[in-house]
This record gives sequence, C-alpha cells and structure tokens, in this order.
Amino acid sequence: MNELDRMFSSSESLAEFADKYLKYLGQVLQKMDRSAIEKMGQAILGARENSKKIIFLGNGGSAATASHFVNDIAIGTRSPHKPFKALALTDNVAIITAIGNDDGYDSIFTKQLEVHLETGDVVVAISASGNSPNVIKAVEFCKARGNTLIGITGFDGGALKKLSDINVHVQTEKGEYGPVEDLHMVLDHLLVSYLIRIVTAEKAKL
Repeated sequence: MNELDRMFSSSESLAEFADKYLKYLGQVLQKMDRSAIEKMGQAILGARENSKKIIFLGNGGSAATASHFVNDIAIGTRSPHKPFKALALTDNVAIITAIGNDDGYDSIFTKQLEVHLETGDVVVAISASGNSPNVIKAVEFCKARGNTLIGITGFDGGALKKLSDINVHVQTEKGEYGPVEDLHMVLDHLLVSYLIRIVTAEKAKL
C-alpha cells in the first residue's frame, strides 16, 4: 500500500481525498532539489547559446510531458531571434511505429537519435520509474556520444537517476505516477516561466 492508497482508505469523500492529495503534492514538491533545477535551466540556456538542440523523450504520460516541454520551450518562449531548438522524439507516430515494427519498441528513441543527435546537443529523458528499457537504451547511446543527459525521474529514480549528468527527481513511493507526473509538469511551467522572462529581458535590450 502506497501513500495514495492510504489517503484513499482514510477518506470518506472525494473532497477529503483531494485535500490530502494536494497537501501531499506540496510535501513532495518541497523535497525537490532546487540546485538540480538550476543546473537543468543552465544546460538548456547553454544549448540555446550554442545553437544546439534540446531533445526530449519519454513513454506514456512522460511522452506527453516531453511534447508539452517542447511546445513550451520552443514556441512558448517566443524567441525566434535566438530560438530554443527543442525536439520531442515522441511526436511522430509514423516514425515510432515504423521503428517499433522493424527494430522493436526498445529502439524507438535510439534510432531517432542516430539521425538527430549532434555534438553538444542536450538530451532530456523523462521516466517516473527511471527503468524503461527504451529510455535507458537511448540514455546509454547519448552517454557514449558524450552528450549531456538530463534525467527527470520519480519513485527511487531507477537506473536513469544514476546515469544522468543532471537529475531532477520527484521522490515518492513506487507506483505513485500521479504525483510524479504532476510535479514534472510543475517543473516544465516553472522552468519555462523563467526562460520567458530571460527572453523578455533580452528583447528589451534589442
């Protein structure tokens, strides 16, 4: 039984469960490493400064988070004069299904990285468990190429936490996908809110 199960079993209504869930999110959020968030932001700004790509990947809910990150960073920052070249390996169904059919699901990210990954690019791997085989295979590919790897993880972090150059971790009990994915999106909006203001300050000086 994890914390969500305990909250449910001790709640007499959805309203009571909601109160406990939101309080729990706050507790987990307070444990997130601010210095890791700082390092992630600096890596993304560094990629932009050097005209390098920021490549996101993940499965399931983390795939949606990867796509959302790219939308917010590449488009939401409104920075065409000096763009954030963000790319999600989760967005092309034809490519994903072709690779899955021909080479296996474990290769859906690696085969795309073989085409897109260049020296200096930053790769952001998102995984609640940190143990998804296709994510770890992609991470190992990136590490072998010498690219900076940012891992966004949950639960105990799994293999991804250990392999990451920079790790932003949401510490929960295993299986608590909701709180982990909630806070991964908080990270997205927190980071992009900061980047937007960096870009706005730059535009004011043009």
